[in-house]
Amino acid sequence: MSNDSLMKQMRDDVLYGEIEDAEALARRVVEEGIDPLEAIEKGFSAGIEEAGERFHSGEFFLPELIAAAEAMKAALGVLEPELAEGQQEQSSLGLVVIGTVAGDIHDIGKSIVSSLLSAAGFQVVDVGVDISRDKFVEEVTARKPDILGLSALLTTTMPEQKDVIEALNEAGIRDSVKVMIGGAPVNEQWAEEIGADCFAEDAIAAVDKAKELLGASA
Repeated sequence: MSNDSLMKQMRDDVLYGEIEDAEALARRVVEEGIDPLEAIEKGFSAGIEEAGERFHSGEFFLPELIAAAEAMKAALGVLEPELAEGQQEQSSLGLVVIGTVAGDIHDIGKSIVSSLLSAAGFQVVDVGVDISRDKFVEEVTARKPDILGLSALLTTTMPEQKDVIEALNEAGIRDSVKVMIGGAPVNEQWAEEIGADCFAEDAIAAVDKAKELLGASA
């Protein structure tokens, strides 16, 4: 099977929620020495992105979206240790704390961003979903990250991104960390409005933006 065919199969396995097949294909990536980052970026991520697009267009419903997310998680479960192992001999580009804001339990998009940031050489601490502004302040205070990533997948939870930045200001630590925001309803205008340092439209863009924020070479 050609490399392009392999990537298409990865995409299809995630898109159509073939959990066991996606996991098996991820193991094949490891066994055959294929670059796990390339497999995620060009294969598996393409599937979850298209599943999201089909969900928003009404072609997919929630069960299909959940199945795709589970297939993606299965593949990442195999590939993430490989990414971490490959990073062991590399110096970290910086520390990123990332989480989904309070009231929002969406996880898969944030998890993909975390995986790709790790693969690119960042040290990543994923604090989870439904994280309060006080918890974000606590994490920034304790860990002193270079970047704080705030994810919001709902229009109703977007204001929490602004509240977290205001809480950082109130705690006197806003200038100590770069704030990156993302999520389906989020855009560049919103980032400017709430005082975030940047907006990333997807996981691949998040890696590029993180490097730009810290002055690392792409």
